[in-house]
Amino acid sequence: MQDVTKRAGADPADPRRVDAPRSTLLRRVGDVVLRWREASILLACVLLAIYFQSTNSAFLSLSNIQNLIDFTATTAIIAAGEVMVLVCGELDLSVGMVYALVPFILHFLAANGAPSGVAIVLALAAAGLVGLANGAITTFLSVPAFVTTLGTMFLINGLTLTISGGFPVEPQASAAFATAFGGVAWTRLAWALAIAIVLQWVLNRTRFGLHTIATGGNLTAAAEVGIKVNSIKIRNFVLCSMLGGFAGIIDAFRIGSIDPLAGGSQIMFMAIASAVIGGTLLTGGSGTIIGALIGALALAILQDGFTLSGVSAFTFDMILGAAILVTMAVNVRLTMWRERGGG
Repeated sequence: MQDVTKRAGADPADPRRVDAPRSTLLRRVGDVVLRWREASILLACVLLAIYFQSTNSAFLSLSNIQNLIDFTATTAIIAAGEVMVLVCGELDLSVGMVYALVPFILHFLAANGAPSGVAIVLALAAAGLVGLANGAITTFLSVPAFVTTLGTMFLINGLTLTISGGFPVEPQASAAFATAFGGVAWTRLAWALAIAIVLQWVLNRTRFGLHTIATGGNLTAAAEVGIKVNSIKIRNFVLCSMLGGFAGIIDAFRIGSIDPLAGGSQIMFMAIASAVIGGTLLTGGSGTIIGALIGALALAILQDGFTLSGVSAFTFDMILGAAILVTMAVNVRLTMWRERGGG
């Protein structure tokens, strides 16, 4: 007589015995995607890479991987700074123009005899002054950051065109210095990864980072518990501008030319798109530097994959716009889900 105590699914032939582990695995994968905000965009990158490799075998070739690094590195560096500003509840539209200005400052300092190391420090200090101005005007004069940085965006663009005369120049530095600061693809990748990892740790593990999150999450409550919210915002504006300038220097050595029309609003919007797609909320209080890096990689894969496939740039803009809308809506819903304790 069949054992009545035998539980359902114990029979090896019972299909439920196979389906149960599968459903458990899928549930665990789903939990990881929901709880780890970078997981979904990383999965999207993998799927996109598989798709483009299947349509064009050159996609994962060594030369094209270098193209992906070129698309990703500087955008990710700027996006890291934008994440810090967005998390504290602000926005920087001028960083793309700082990207164009700082290499010219570096060039003129080097041309007048400044050592390369001193020149890069002073050039980044100039970028920091732009961020200081953005932060001071926004906080002390209560001018919305959108208006403040829009004004400085045009101001810096005019300054760059004026000091350059509208003509490109060649960066002046030794071969070793140029290599260390973006002359080869692997140093560009190393800088992007190092900056992302360090700032991710700063954002999640330091008092400054936690105060940045608190400032963007609830400005009034943060001020009431003693957080110097104006100082937090100003320091993040300074950091964002310096990273924008640093990205400009890296691209100058990559290209071998400093163009006054480089960067601008295009690279700024790409950086913001990378941050949003990677899991940073435009409403403030939540963000991820690693997610912005992966977001920049996703955009690079799309842009490079479409280029290899001969797809129009207009199509890329359509998909980029749709991606921003969808990911922003998803990120808002996931944030609400996490705040409720995951269910």
